[in-house]
Amino acid sequence: MRARPGRRERCGPASLRRITLSPHLTFWSWQLIAALIINVVIQLLQIGAYAARLAGVRTGRVATSISLFNLFATVSRLAALFYTLMLGPLADRAGNAARVAGPVEVGQIQHMFDLQLRLIIVAGTAGTILGGLLLPMFTYMYVRGVRSFERTRSIPHSLVRLFYPSVIFSILRHVRIPNPREAFSFSLRRIPKRLLIFNVVVTGVYAVGVVAAYYASVLAPAVARTALGTSGLINGIGTVAFTLFVDPTASIIVDEAVKGERPHEDVKSMVFYLALSAVIGWILSQFILWPSAEFISIVAHLVNHGR
Repeated sequence: MRARPGRRERCGPASLRRITLSPHLTFWSWQLIAALIINVVIQLLQIGAYAARLAGVRTGRVATSISLFNLFATVSRLAALFYTLMLGPLADRAGNAARVAGPVEVGQIQHMFDLQLRLIIVAGTAGTILGGLLLPMFTYMYVRGVRSFERTRSIPHSLVRLFYPSVIFSILRHVRIPNPREAFSFSLRRIPKRLLIFNVVVTGVYAVGVVAAYYASVLAPAVARTALGTSGLINGIGTVAFTLFVDPTASIIVDEAVKGERPHEDVKSMVFYLALSAVIGWILSQFILWPSAEFISIVAHLVNHGR
């Protein structure tokens, strides 16, 4: 088992400055900045998609709202491909620099890469929080989208309308920072606790999956390609877990609210606590990043050298 990066020599600002003397290895790069921005946008869209359920209850058009939800989810998954693309150069530079460095420098390089990945996770956390704060705006967008689709019968035409100045102005008027006291108005009593627990776990796995795979490729360069191959598997497991444990329960709550079997306030509470549990999941991912990378590297060695 390797020592955790930075354990052998405390890697402070001075040691990082020594590393950045190399023209091929610097902490800040346009790829890192792009990864931060893209991750914020991805998580903003992911949380914004929760509002589709509330819009379905308000309009009574659950199936149409879920269709719009799938559209947002698809866009966020497409953006995730560009996000993954930005991680590649960061891992390549760290891995190439570590290959020719001494033992002490290797620890410093791994520590710098660790900081870059943790900063990317912070960006994802910020995007999740921002998405939660903008849920009223997203709900309004979904309601308008459902009504526009009913008139035009065309998703592309409804999307084009989002860029009309009058529509943009109307949406911006619904941008507001929720009052913190509103959080106490959402009841947790009728929301299944297992739904929120599963959402924390699934979000944490999803948040750390790709990042940990790239981390493992630097920690274990001999099996780097095998480690990178696990990223899709981890995200696939996260997607299946969401489909099995989170989405069905949330859908049942929405259906019961539409049929009048539970108050609409339960859906608002569910959306709020799903967003809150997603934030907790992203925070949790900071603690499981390094253990996850080590686990992936161990699995990569077993797969690569197993007989």
